[in-house]
Amino acid sequence: MSWVDALGWFGSALLVFSLLQARILRLRLLNTIACVILIVFNAILGIWPMVAMNIVLSAINLWFIAKMLREKNDPNAFTVIEVEEDDAYLQHFLEVQHSDIAKFNPGFSGVTESAERFAYLVLHGNETVGVVVVRDAGDGVGQVELDYVTVRYRDFTPGEFVWRHSGLFAGHGWRTIRTPDAMVGAYYEKLGFHRDGEAWALDIAGVTRRSNESDAVDPA
Repeated sequence: MSWVDALGWFGSALLVFSLLQARILRLRLLNTIACVILIVFNAILGIWPMVAMNIVLSAINLWFIAKMLREKNDPNAFTVIEVEEDDAYLQHFLEVQHSDIAKFNPGFSGVTESAERFAYLVLHGNETVGVVVVRDAGDGVGQVELDYVTVRYRDFTPGEFVWRHSGLFAGHGWRTIRTPDAMVGAYYEKLGFHRDGEAWALDIAGVTRRSNESDAVDPA
């Protein structure tokens, strides 16, 4: 097998592999790399219709990648909605995602009705992409019981938009948000959380100050 044949087989295999990805951003990135490889392969062989097709596919992928990266930190891209802990849709969502939730939140056993527990859905358009459940642990501490994001949006950590909305928590009288000890794949350090033993903690007052500073309008 020549190196040209090997290049073509590798590009084709990568193209197929990219379509197996559940995470949207990863799918687009791998698909773009595969298209570029196939552009080179088909150009060497002089198969110009395939070259043109892969150029178009690469351009489409790059457009979507740029759009997704813009939305990653766009506060308008995701919506946070507080719901009752016994909400039928919330319970259905948790049941459907149960096995995946257990991988990243092994200590989570479900949401039961309690005046001390608060649930938030994270939406992208009309699609539910995550859920956060926080319990009032007393002494001004909100204890995170669940912070989950669906596989498709795991590259975007939409849960961070919950933590940026400090008013959601300050309204409950919490001064600190604390995560469980056993969470897998935690991303909190990027959001201003600090280590608290085996868990992560967030100073609500600090978030409020940063939010107010970022929202301030320059009089000039």
